[in-house]
Amino acid sequence: MADDGKKKNILVIDDSEAHLTITEVMLEEVFKVTLAQSGEAALEMLYNGFIPDLILLDIMMPEMDGWETYNQIRAISFLKDMPIVFVTSASGNEVKTRALRMGAVDFILKPLDREDIITRISSILKIPTTFGSTD
Repeated sequence: MADDGKKKNILVIDDSEAHLTITEVMLEEVFKVTLAQSGEAALEMLYNGFIPDLILLDIMMPEMDGWETYNQIRAISFLKDMPIVFVTSASGNEVKTRALRMGAVDFILKPLDREDIITRISSILKIPTTFGSTD
């Protein structure tokens, strides 16, 4: 994907520093990546006017989990339609069903696959990808 200087900004919210780093490395070639190591940190950024194009939100976090973080984000009027993708290692239909019923646009299981996550985000944001092209 050619960088036209207008990379979409992805906010990644996860309590794991390792997961934040891995996700940033996976996405940084295609997207501008902003990291938050807790729901509280992300909400502070959002309350201060930061508006990403999409949020990747971990479910299992201490103190404020992904479910509560999601509800708090949705309570901010200018973010009520923000595309939010839950990312978790918690497998099970009940977790996925809850996420989608809450209004998440997608649900991705860890460990992340670079091609899969870029394709999913690009599809949600309607940007073309270059996977499968030959160099």
